[in-house]
Amino acid sequence: MNIAILLLNKGRGSGVAAKDQAEVLLGQNHTVFYIHPEVGDGVNGAHNIDIHLGKKTLPVHEYLPSAKEDQKAVSSMGYDEAMSYLPAYENALESNIQYIDIVIGHHANLTAIATANICKRYNKPYVLFLHGTGIEPRHQGLYDDKVWQLIQTAIEDANGIIVTTEYVRDHLVRNLIDIPLDRFLVLPCGVDLTEFNPGNTGSIIDKYDLSSKYVICPGALSTLKGPQNVVQASKYYSDLAPTIFIGDGELKEELEEELGDRGRFLGFVSDADKAQLINAATLLAAAPEKKEHFGIIYTEAIAGGVPVVAYEGGGVNSLVTEDTGVLTQRNPKALGEAVRSLLLDRKTHDSMAINCRKRAAELYSTDVLGPQLIRWLSGILNAY
Repeated sequence: MNIAILLLNKGRGSGVAAKDQAEVLLGQNHTVFYIHPEVGDGVNGAHNIDIHLGKKTLPVHEYLPSAKEDQKAVSSMGYDEAMSYLPAYENALESNIQYIDIVIGHHANLTAIATANICKRYNKPYVLFLHGTGIEPRHQGLYDDKVWQLIQTAIEDANGIIVTTEYVRDHLVRNLIDIPLDRFLVLPCGVDLTEFNPGNTGSIIDKYDLSSKYVICPGALSTLKGPQNVVQASKYYSDLAPTIFIGDGELKEELEEELGDRGRFLGFVSDADKAQLINAATLLAAAPEKKEHFGIIYTEAIAGGVPVVAYEGGGVNSLVTEDTGVLTQRNPKALGEAVRSLLLDRKTHDSMAINCRKRAAELYSTDVLGPQLIRWLSGILNAY
């Protein structure tokens, strides 16, 4: 198959998912056209195609922690402004459509409109990967109505819809748009079982001068990601283990003062160090303010054999089971007490660690998810 993958921008979570898809497809000798603004080196082995916007402001789904005036969410744009970006996406796809068998458009956004327009024009099948960050703003009353109608039509007419969890399918997509269940593929984000592996810790403990037992909390230090809740929760277990935060953001200075000697903030670390820091942790704790659509940190921890203690709700409920962690009420006290309980119960902890690795190998390995995607795409193409 010749497959195009179209993104609004390089993304964070969605960008990782798109690159994983591309690498899986390339590994099975399919041809991939990887398309987004500022694509740079893109994906090794793919046809990496830059989208030339001709504008200083980058359209986004949600603002990155470092965002300034150079980004604007499409959901906050008026119709004319949003449509002014559309030709660039359509032109990039159209210039290669003759070589393409099927298109994967990422997000309920301008990319969905561009994918639908070009595929209909050239009679090509397309699917849309609907991440929660693209469609969630509509639940909050955002998107110009005329822009949203174009997005909705693109979704309704798609040959298939990919979502990461049933939560995204049922609570974000089907609550807005009546799409038949049989048109969906629920495909979790994959995880590299070599990188996230209990045996891959190297000398990370010595490098960061860590204790042998610690709780890890990765992610941006922003209110929605909830590091402030983990800082509060740490009061209930800090005598047993410190909490190590990796990532950065506007809350860092405030939270460092509040955390005191109950842990440390390491800031941004390399991807290799991040993996080893997670693998070497005793537990992973997370307490986001909003219900997450998926949460790659949970599958990374599970693959590393690290039990998870997190707020219940959203996509996490399908990722963390009672055999691999604990989901708590959405308050820091409940989280902290659950962490403390699991730190004290070594037998349960060790059993969960074994189950974590087994669950990751069965459900989240790219070796498992890749063939599922390929079979599904092939079925759509053969039926078209």
